[in-house]
Amino acid sequence: MKTEVAEIADKIYRLSTFVPQVGPTGFTFNQFLIDADEPLLFHYGQRSLFALVSDAVKRVMPLDRLRWTTCSHVEADESGALNQWLAAAPKAVPAHGQVGCNIWLTDMADRPPRALKNDEVLDLGAKKVRWLDTPHVPHNWDAGVIFEETTGTLFCSDLFTQFGPADVTTESDIVGPGIATEKVVPFMPHTPLAEPTLRRLAALQPGTIALMHGPTFKGDGAAALNGLADYYARRPSQT
Repeated sequence: MKTEVAEIADKIYRLSTFVPQVGPTGFTFNQFLIDADEPLLFHYGQRSLFALVSDAVKRVMPLDRLRWTTCSHVEADESGALNQWLAAAPKAVPAHGQVGCNIWLTDMADRPPRALKNDEVLDLGAKKVRWLDTPHVPHNWDAGVIFEETTGTLFCSDLFTQFGPADVTTESDIVGPGIATEKVVPFMPHTPLAEPTLRRLAALQPGTIALMHGPTFKGDGAAALNGLADYYARRPSQT
């Protein structure tokens, strides 16, 4: 295995590791590095992939430049390597929404975390990252996503997940493949929060959607998110 590095937007890098043993056709695990005055890593990844991914980051910058780390929710591929990153990047501060800090990050992180309010913006210097609380979207109470405002890039975690290897970017449909995956592996609960949360993300009108499991989408992000919202609107809620 190897971790590929690609610039998907200005100074935003996709760190992609394809694991052929996962699922019927393999699975792509993507993490993202935002290079700014105060660089940020989104998704810690699994502990088993830390050596590969950290070497990939070194191709872009020294690890001790990292200033912020965060992820969507607590799960092995989201947060497994949390403390490995904190050890390798001594200036990095783990950040998350208030719920995530309360229920896991304060206890699990080897350094005190920074709790982010819903819609709070971190000014990284040349880049601005907005934290958005998205409980149970894609899953878990603590879930959140980030939006980089200067490039219009939404980091959507497990939304639009696809199996198999993935190109770096695509302008093709991501809604259909995402729904097909959800029907096989129903990872996102159909709660009353699903549709309005997806509509809220669509209102950001992202031009780039950085999938954690699949290619980075370039195009009408609002249409893609509204298409996914339409799907959940037709499904009965689990209350």
